Amino acid sequence: MMKRIFKNWSQTTLFSASQKPTHGKQPTPSLLRIISGGVGAFIGIGTLAFLVEAVPELELLVIGSFGASAVLLYGAPKAPFSQPRNLLGGHLLSAIVGLLCFKYLPDLNGLQEASAVSLAIMLMLLTKTMHPPGGATALIAVIGSDYLHTLGWGYVFLVMMGAGVMLMIAMVVNNLANPGSYPQRWD
Repeated sequence: MMKRIFKNWSQTTLFSASQKPTHGKQPTPSLLRIISGGVGAFIGIGTLAFLVEAVPELELLVIGSFGASAVLLYGAPKAPFSQPRNLLGGHLLSAIVGLLCFKYLPDLNGLQEASAVSLAIMLMLLTKTMHPPGGATALIAVIGSDYLHTLGWGYVFLVMMGAGVMLMIAMVVNNLANPGSYPQRWD
């Protein structure tokens, strides 16, 4: 009797449904969330790849960090790192930092690579634009191909174009699946 009373009391008093500890477990996503995440990523990355092939004059890029951005934008659109300010600001700062590290730091035992990623993290934290794929964007600016290095400041422009395309697609796909759900905020 006391055990049942305590169980009922603890469930209603100590842990309401919204406060029940999850112990790090992720909730099971709905079938609609799973499908919209996959469709969004397919359309987002597919559109970038199509634009690269269809309009070679733009010299657009599909870079590895866009894959990670796709996971956030389409798979976890409510996450703080997935919001437009974080997506655009994180990629912008990281691309600039990576480019500057490549251009102006000596290539000594990973100095450019380590500096690019660490400075990108620091700037994203400072400006409240943390977007984890930004670390890869900074690193790609340093370790990228000769072609990428010839782009110079064009790399920053192309990164921002790609991020912008992915953002527009995220706004459409996420709001088709759940109207008014994305973005959570613009600040």
